[in-house]
Amino acid sequence: MGDEKLYRTEAVVLSRINIGEADRILTVLTPTRGKLRLVAKGVRRTHSRLSGYVELFNQSNMLVASGRNLDIVTQSETVEVFAKLRANPILEAYALYAAELVDKLTEEGQENYPLYRLLVECLKALNDGADPNITLRGFEMHALGYSGYRPQLDKCVRCGNELKPTLNYFSPELGGVLCNSCGQIERRNHELNVDTLKVMRYLQKNSFASGPALRLQPETRRELELVLINYIKYLLEREMKSVELIHAINLS
Repeated sequence: MGDEKLYRTEAVVLSRINIGEADRILTVLTPTRGKLRLVAKGVRRTHSRLSGYVELFNQSNMLVASGRNLDIVTQSETVEVFAKLRANPILEAYALYAAELVDKLTEEGQENYPLYRLLVECLKALNDGADPNITLRGFEMHALGYSGYRPQLDKCVRCGNELKPTLNYFSPELGGVLCNSCGQIERRNHELNVDTLKVMRYLQKNSFASGPALRLQPETRRELELVLINYIKYLLEREMKSVELIHAINLS
């Protein structure tokens, strides 16, 4: 932050934790400053001027003061509320997944403007009624790319040969698709049918906005979700908490 005393930034609230009697620590994603941890003082008091502006998933314009340990939110104005995401438990679970994935893939203070814009687009799509499952799959594909984990989908990551339109495999360890022959050799990989690979390529090569309109067969949905969630689990070395929440809601 340098010697700045005050700065303004747009931000989306990814998570928050309570501290003390009335304060919260917010984890936010910003367009030019990357991920930040900020203190919102007194925000849990009923008369707080900030309380409505620092809710989960809110996109806000914040005025922030540099602090000794953590910077402090002094003012906030709403840009987008995405109110449906907090009113609907199913949508909230999917939004939590998107926010958690961004949080886990990013280090504090590293600018990633494309990822910020992607998160805003994803929250807007979920809020506007897009199919949440395929919306998240498109979000995952682009978030992985913007974070340096773009999977290799055009050539076999082991032998380098062009992939044929047959049963192939996805290797989380190698970060891409194995041809049928190499897939028989490598361990810890997932079967990848022709249709699923086509969808992954489509999501990767086209804009995020084009993804939510896709209509997929149930088996393709399941395989796509399995492949991407397991790839992310391998990268993070753990399963995200919101994955369990989504599964629990879908089973209820």
